[in-house]
Amino acid sequence: MLNDIKKDAAERMAKSVASLKHELTKIRTGRAHTSLLDHITVEYYGAQSPLNQVSNVGVEDARTLIVTPWDKDMVPVIEKAILNSDLGLNPATAGTVIRVPLPPLTEERRKDMIRVVRNEAEGGRIAIRNVRRDAIGDIKDLLKEKMIGEDDERRAEDEIQAITDKYVAQIDEVLAEKEAELLEI
Repeated sequence: MLNDIKKDAAERMAKSVASLKHELTKIRTGRAHTSLLDHITVEYYGAQSPLNQVSNVGVEDARTLIVTPWDKDMVPVIEKAILNSDLGLNPATAGTVIRVPLPPLTEERRKDMIRVVRNEAEGGRIAIRNVRRDAIGDIKDLLKEKMIGEDDERRAEDEIQAITDKYVAQIDEVLAEKEAELLEI
């Protein structure tokens, strides 16, 4: 029972870290990366489809993404979707190829991005602490039902805290990497 609770808590905390990493890939740094366009969807034969399912997205150089739609009729639709996204990008069409130049980040914009990244990381820490709270609540329920003793309860709580510390450290590591990436010119 206690092992199940610890295993479940560790899995849920790992998912929180993975979720944070996924969210941070959407935040633009100085260089081009195909994951910047992952969350953009376009209308394709009556259904909303992710951009990477209707086109080939690649990196042309350090500051330019290149989008090659599989269907040439999709060029204006994709261009409009990128333009209307929250990324503030201005795509340029050259025949059937869409180039997306990434403007350089200003110092002020970098600081804003770091603030957003830190906020996301704090959200990840909160999620991990919530998992810890749930796990400790489950352990206390087992104690109330007299399925475990107080020594087992204390030992399990210490182990849950150790797991929590490990995943919070991972979040801090991810945050430090992203901040360094944002400050890189």
